[in-house]
Amino acid sequence: MSVGSTGEIRPEQGRLAFDEVEPAVGEPEVDVAPYEAAVPEEGPKRVVRVLPDVAAVSKAFDYLVPEAWSRDGRGERLGIGSRVRIILHGRRVAGWVVDDQVEPPPGVALRPLSRLSGLGPSVELIDLARWAAHRWVGPVAGLLSTASPPTMVEALGSPPHPWTVPATDDRWYDEAWRVDPDGRPSVVRLPPGDDVLPLVLEAARLGDALILAPTAEAVRRLAGRLRRTGVPVSVAPRDWARAAAGGVVVGARAGAWAPVRDLRAVLVLDEHDDAYREERSPTWNARDVAVERARRAGVPCVLVSSNPSVESLEVAGPERVSVPSRSAERIGWPVVDLIDRRTDDAVRSGLFSPLLVSVLRGDGGDPVVCVLNRKGRSRLLACNACGVLARCEVHDAALVEDRPAGVDEMPRLRCPVDGAVRPVVCDSCGGTRMRNLRAGVNRVREELEALAGRPVVEVTAETDPAALDGAHAGLFVGTEAVLHRIGRRVARVIFLDFDQELLAPRMRAADQAMALLARAAHLLGPRSTGGRLIVQTRQPDHEVLQAVLHADPGRLAVAERERREILGLAPFGALARISGAVAPAFMERLAAAEGRTAPGIEVMGPRDDAWLVRAPDPVALSDLLRSVERPPGRLRIEVDPARA
Repeated sequence: MSVGSTGEIRPEQGRLAFDEVEPAVGEPEVDVAPYEAAVPEEGPKRVVRVLPDVAAVSKAFDYLVPEAWSRDGRGERLGIGSRVRIILHGRRVAGWVVDDQVEPPPGVALRPLSRLSGLGPSVELIDLARWAAHRWVGPVAGLLSTASPPTMVEALGSPPHPWTVPATDDRWYDEAWRVDPDGRPSVVRLPPGDDVLPLVLEAARLGDALILAPTAEAVRRLAGRLRRTGVPVSVAPRDWARAAAGGVVVGARAGAWAPVRDLRAVLVLDEHDDAYREERSPTWNARDVAVERARRAGVPCVLVSSNPSVESLEVAGPERVSVPSRSAERIGWPVVDLIDRRTDDAVRSGLFSPLLVSVLRGDGGDPVVCVLNRKGRSRLLACNACGVLARCEVHDAALVEDRPAGVDEMPRLRCPVDGAVRPVVCDSCGGTRMRNLRAGVNRVREELEALAGRPVVEVTAETDPAALDGAHAGLFVGTEAVLHRIGRRVARVIFLDFDQELLAPRMRAADQAMALLARAAHLLGPRSTGGRLIVQTRQPDHEVLQAVLHADPGRLAVAERERREILGLAPFGALARISGAVAPAFMERLAAAEGRTAPGIEVMGPRDDAWLVRAPDPVALSDLLRSVERPPGRLRIEVDPARA
């Protein structure tokens, strides 16, 4: 099989001689030997088309359904989406049936299927996977793997009993559930302090619903709340068989591909969250997959966010956006304190403003959460005597400080590129004392303990959330992961160096900075709880901070929309990042492609061994990239890159 420009699967025939087949070591021979005779049996044969679950194979092959399967019932269970085992190039591999009752070319001896493994994605999800593979320029097999159960499922259970959803009051966003004739989703700008449960219950009231939340922890909490209301809930992908039998399905990113018996509604919470973006190829976005899935099913799709993305606002249209009243939105955001550090000495003032001391000591209540998106101890060092930055002589990168575990061992300077270490000595003057210009979380924790006079808990992406549930500490510090790991209300959230988020060299830096503030506001709760969001900055007039200060995310949306339209970025254009060992060869072939000179196509780079390809829309970008033959070797294509 080859994938064409529209994502369709083109078949190839399994024409290997039967006597060349060698069974894989440890694999039982199931219904294979009787069907390897050179003389075919009389009568019509059932032929299916199978897509192998092999990363390097993008073709589909035709296989015979063994006669024995029609006698023992396996033939009835076999259908499009079934997971099977086949013999391919002398070894047994898994695969999916993507077509049934295929008419093979005359005179071709086909191999039989080896095993029926169980149920897999539905016909609708297979078609959706073909669309997504074209949209994000990647293999269909990877998407079908996400849509398949994590373990073998032979049959589904009984549908759940009818459920009664608790009544909720009429809300200002009730009109969002109206189905759009053009299949557009609706957007609900829900303040971070508002409860999402009424929206979730409304989705459940419509029938079998698919509900997405950005993180596994959010999914776990939401599923627990739903079960306490009496609504049958399945968590994807763990409860794959139960989800396919019926009821409400809740999941994170992979949940966009979960089976739903009779889909009636789709709800995406925190649709702006980057956690919905798949990092592996193809780099699909669960929000966009959910929108397309709802459109194909003709059911309502509601995207919920305290700060809706420009992409969602554009695809929905202004008439499909529900916004609360100004007073209601202000109540849903916490009080924001901006600490203006423009007049502070950039070197001598340190990371902590004097205004923070009382807050860190708990005068405004506990717990207090400090956020700093820098791991380690020191990310930028300068000689205390001459002020020269500590940099690697080979890579010209800023050296970082390593403090060995041994008590008697001295600190070292380490190159972040190759890991080479050296003593703490200035190359310019030979000084041995360094000034920390950009501290990491590990070093900040030590300074916080000294400043606040109490223990500080450090939280990073590696921290187990369960370990924090019972923690009674009053002061936490960590990367942005701390905002996801703590599952309870907090009194204060402090961003120690928010300018690094506002000035990040990324095209979506403003959106990502706004998302951090919205997540912190969710932890603090509505204004009535008394929580405060504290931001240290030298850019208090930045549109992101002004939007949060006035509890009006629309201020940022307007500015960001204008900026993207001028630059031709999504949703007013499409972007792909090309990298990998064979990226130079791929780009040479792309330069010779016919579509390379089409209007709106632009190639930028290389920069950091990667290229950016921009097109006027996703279809034009996908068609161009798919028209280029891939050279053998490692190649990574990121469509809609999150960190470009």
